[in-house]
Amino acid sequence: MASASAPGAAAPASTAPVAAAASKKKIAIMTSGGDSPGMNGVVRACVRMAIHLDCDAFCVYEGYDGLVRGGDYIRKMEWDDVRGWLSEGGTLIGTARCMAFYERPGRLVAAKNMIINGIDALIICGGDGSLTGADKFRAEWPSLLSELVQTGELTAAQTAPYQHLNIVGLVGSIDNDLSGTDATIGCYSALTRICEMVDYIEATASSHSRAFVIEVMGRHCGWLALMAGVATGADFIFIPEKPREDNWREEMCAIVHKNRQLGKRKTIVIIAEGALDREGNKISSEMIRALLADKDGLALDTRITTLGHVQRGGTAVAYDRMLATLQGVEAVRAVLEATPESETCFIAITENKIVRKPLMAAVQNTKSVVAAIEAHDFDRAMALRDTEFSDQYKSYIMTTAVQLDQHMRLPEKERMRIGFINVGAPAGGMNAAIRAGVAYCISRGHEPLAIHNGFAGFARHHADSPLRSVRPFDWLEVDGWASKGGSEIGTNRELPSDSGMETIANLIEEYQFDGLFLIGGFEAFHALSQLRTAREQYPSLCIPMVLLPATISNNVPGTEASLGSDTCLNELVSYCDKIKQSASATRRRVFVIETQGGRCGYVATLAGLSIGASAVYTPEEGLSLDMLATDVRHLKEVFANDKGQSRAGRLILINERTSSVYTAKLVADIIREEAHNRFEARDSIPGHVQQGGVPSAMDRCRAVRLAIKCIEHLEAFGRNAHNRVKKDPTSAAVIGIKAASVVFTSVEELEKTDTDWPNRRPLDAFWLNMKDVVDVLSGRPPYHPPKEILTGLQAKDAKRGIIS
Repeated sequence: MASASAPGAAAPASTAPVAAAASKKKIAIMTSGGDSPGMNGVVRACVRMAIHLDCDAFCVYEGYDGLVRGGDYIRKMEWDDVRGWLSEGGTLIGTARCMAFYERPGRLVAAKNMIINGIDALIICGGDGSLTGADKFRAEWPSLLSELVQTGELTAAQTAPYQHLNIVGLVGSIDNDLSGTDATIGCYSALTRICEMVDYIEATASSHSRAFVIEVMGRHCGWLALMAGVATGADFIFIPEKPREDNWREEMCAIVHKNRQLGKRKTIVIIAEGALDREGNKISSEMIRALLADKDGLALDTRITTLGHVQRGGTAVAYDRMLATLQGVEAVRAVLEATPESETCFIAITENKIVRKPLMAAVQNTKSVVAAIEAHDFDRAMALRDTEFSDQYKSYIMTTAVQLDQHMRLPEKERMRIGFINVGAPAGGMNAAIRAGVAYCISRGHEPLAIHNGFAGFARHHADSPLRSVRPFDWLEVDGWASKGGSEIGTNRELPSDSGMETIANLIEEYQFDGLFLIGGFEAFHALSQLRTAREQYPSLCIPMVLLPATISNNVPGTEASLGSDTCLNELVSYCDKIKQSASATRRRVFVIETQGGRCGYVATLAGLSIGASAVYTPEEGLSLDMLATDVRHLKEVFANDKGQSRAGRLILINERTSSVYTAKLVADIIREEAHNRFEARDSIPGHVQQGGVPSAMDRCRAVRLAIKCIEHLEAFGRNAHNRVKKDPTSAAVIGIKAASVVFTSVEELEKTDTDWPNRRPLDAFWLNMKDVVDVLSGRPPYHPPKEILTGLQAKDAKRGIIS
């Protein structure tokens, strides 16, 4: 570690090479604290956005240590220096602890190094400690410059252009422990690693009928342990914010014993490294192992697995790449717009919205959680976490208390028969949603019934022998669905009108359903719309119905996020990473990859953002020969300037419904023809691979939270709610994530205000402006978008020359 004095003695004021004051703003980017997947995406976005806005971009290598050391640790970056960084794990510019920066002499040297390089704007990606240090550095900046002038290290003329330091923070942390943001960069990648490991462990645990205690990171924050417990259906979890009651030993043993009695062959307990009991005493993995293995108790063959730094490893998942990129772009804008009076901010995400928030307020709230835990004020610690955290904790408790807590059960007259039906194509998270909904129903005393194979199965196979399409769930079987892909109860695109609306209405009456829980994509939305409309004709349809959107296309009105879309993006990004590796290895090759998504460009756009695509073609914008010509010219220039020394592989993503003429194959053929053998072009279609295998951790957690809210929504109407259903529009509703809230919106309202029926997508899409970010960060030149396609009389009049 460098001392504070050594770098400071590098050059006296008279000879120190100081960057001349110029019109170009110089912005430095650094990563600090523990590494997290996605940090490289931040650096790439910041460097390229800074260059795009005509600024000079610098990277500070090895965090604050590099800032103190100076010299080659602070390097100017060019556009191509960050090519390919999105798919790399860790941080390529390094991070290191720096004791020197904790002391003022170290910060004095760091300030001098920044002035020498002409830098007075700093973007830092790290944890709360790193960001707190940055805020202190900014507060001291004027006095640091004064001291540098007084001691003769720099002259007043040298420091004059840099009187104010602007700092913006981005939170890179796998623990997701900073208040004020829904997610920190890297947390979902770490959660994905944990869930993968637990899934692997479950297989061997079940084989040998063993118990496993799995320890995950989280000294003061139980987010990873909680979400892993929700996503994997763990038997028991321990988190710092919410210790179990004093009888936690008896409670855990009771749950494990009950599950074993039901026939469950595996036991999974997940513990955060900072787990405590209500007296503040540490609960260790060994304590839990000993309890589970106690020969006078459960006597289970028990193992401990401490996941350790594997949680930090590997490349970032799609969500973390998207988050890193969007926050990096916003950080550059924020640091350029900052004034000396501006409060230091950090970039946060709140339910899909990238926002700026005061840094020190968030840091203080985060410290308040730690203080509450240390003071054993656990109710306050939970209250200081965000709404999703408390929702997920309640969801977890509900899904693990199945058949255990009789106090949760409703009186007999309030219990409902609820039908579960999947409609449309399979999507990751469907089974997790079914499992959560069934668990809630059983815990509350409701009777959940599976309608297998959609409305087609309901209409034509409900009376099959020996296996009807309508039958009760077996909880032992359903409990193992948390990590399963596809749809265990089947799914079908057939609509109620295709099956026969009268038949469906009669069957709902025959099976005495009090509520209907639909899971699916646009077909499910259309089905719910048809059922609502048919209520006037068929009174048996006057029961509460709710839809949980689940489709890789993310095209259901009423929500900004559908189950399965994150799983799809992870599969597609992984596929593209492999393709890009091939394209880069051959140096001069372009791959045109066709994505799914129907007439919605969400998948193509978000994947393009996550892999650094050269261009993305979507149905919303369309595709024209002029656009292709512009992009081909750009590719020619790129390959002409590339001398083989860099990663030259290029990817173009095209949605399957972008154009009926310009298919992925045709676009690749055009590029190949225009390349004149100077570079290659190939097309590639991942197809149904995009539907994914094992659902992503995000889709699993989201499925559990939203499914339970859906059943609660049905429960609020209760049995025999015919009159209320007819009067309340939300009796046929879609659950969705909108802005900063989870909301229920009536299908009737969505039909009128937010549904593009011909194109089977919402009228308003929050992600549309992300395509501009894809274009900017790929260096794509401006182009003329296609003209609007005329239809009907307008098209006829145009062809006749009546209108232009």
